[in-house]
Amino acid sequence: MTARCVMVLGTSSGAGKSWVTTALCRYYSNQGLRVAPFKAQNMSNNARVVAHVVRAAPEAVGAQAGSPQPMHEVGEIGSAQYFQALAARAEPEVRMNPLLLKPEADTHSQVVLMGQVSAELTALPWRGRSERVWPQIAAALDALRAENDVVVIEGAGSPAEINLMANDIVNLRVARHADARCLLVTDIDRGGAFAHLYGTWALLPEEDRARIKGFVLNKFRGDAALLAPAPQQIEELTQVPVVAVVPMRFGHGLPEEDGLFDDSATGASVVGEAGSSSDADNTSLRPHHIAIIAYPRISNLDEFQPLKNVPGLHVTWARTPSQVRGADTVILPGSKATASDLAWLRDQGLDAAIAEHAARGNRVLGICGGLQMLGEALIDMHGVESQGNAPGLGLLPLVTTFEPQKTVRRSRVRLGEVDGLWSALSLVEVAGYEIHSGQTAQHPAMAAKGGVAREVAAGLAWQNVAGNVLGIYLHGMFEDAAVVRALFGAQALSLEDVFERLAAEVQADFLPGVLDALIA
Repeated sequence: MTARCVMVLGTSSGAGKSWVTTALCRYYSNQGLRVAPFKAQNMSNNARVVAHVVRAAPEAVGAQAGSPQPMHEVGEIGSAQYFQALAARAEPEVRMNPLLLKPEADTHSQVVLMGQVSAELTALPWRGRSERVWPQIAAALDALRAENDVVVIEGAGSPAEINLMANDIVNLRVARHADARCLLVTDIDRGGAFAHLYGTWALLPEEDRARIKGFVLNKFRGDAALLAPAPQQIEELTQVPVVAVVPMRFGHGLPEEDGLFDDSATGASVVGEAGSSSDADNTSLRPHHIAIIAYPRISNLDEFQPLKNVPGLHVTWARTPSQVRGADTVILPGSKATASDLAWLRDQGLDAAIAEHAARGNRVLGICGGLQMLGEALIDMHGVESQGNAPGLGLLPLVTTFEPQKTVRRSRVRLGEVDGLWSALSLVEVAGYEIHSGQTAQHPAMAAKGGVAREVAAGLAWQNVAGNVLGIYLHGMFEDAAVVRALFGAQALSLEDVFERLAAEVQADFLPGVLDALIA
């Protein structure tokens, strides 16, 4: 089979490409079709570990002609494609996002090709990279097309970024290769939506304009009748109709692909709308304030979206000491630059605020990079991180040593006996994933004097003697219903509920017949 391809382009980042792609994956899957998502290149520190064996093509970087490349049991892809795969009822795998760029600084990104970190590509300048990776991208897309009925492709940024067009491997080049029928999405809440649509269309090469089958006005507030006569006028100018007006929807239940979630959205409203839980289900829940430290290189922030879907939880991003004070739980999330983010945290005075919070006996949780920060020291003898060695926050008697080899795996572990404020996690089985270069162990000098952290999962999780500070390497724990119920006595909105609601909404928002015509 050769799949029909539908591509979701945007007039800018944040226009709504990711959620529209996710919704279309579930919509077409609900038609009984085999569906796969695809995004050639994603730039994000929100990554997932996918368990799928992939044999790289001979054209891989560093390959000798005709030589088989190594088999990998796991690899990294962008979180958006992971969720899109689940929406499509497909197994997430690296072909769905063959190139992932993970920013480590404003002008530098780690390059992940077909799920694996490539030091060679990371060292190359951006403009010299595209032709090296295009064969793998094209091969991944071709393979998905051969195995599915529909491939829903997400673009990146805008296809009309003319300074980048000559090196494009994610927008127009992909659309041409897949012979995709395209939607162009714009965020009308920003203002200037019709100018964005027309300007984007006008800057495209003439042969590519014909691929645009419809304009989508996203995040609209108010009476759609007030849009007239603009939709008619833009169709007259471009011969492209406005095929959907999507209302502004807060709390749709998906993680934000390009940034932090909206602090104004409430978990209670999300669950209530979906009808997936009732007051009777959550009688044990009391108001609980969670402050997540939002350092500059925060990673895997999408794993906290389930907390936003829990009624009664108030979840905020904390960047100042005042935002930590008064919290019931403080979470130090993952980081793509642990030592650098730890230095930033100190510059903001957040180290003292976190120490005071812990000293008062309140809950502190460190995940991955956050766990490393909670220890006594970060040791980087190989230059894995540019900041080098650094003292930790000293809330756990641990030391982390950074190694060139990266740990990337999915894990399932039953926690041991957990003390204190985290005791509800005792003997709970937790599933998640690990992505880290640091290796953490007991601080030898402190251990010799009796200062030992309680290990509640071998090599994965430790807590302090008082029982209120917990560090764990496992990402994704709040996506586990058993963990959420144990800690908060509540049931979060399930992903299946989210996907089904998105599919129903996208079907209602588009003009009748448009979505089916895209794959006819």
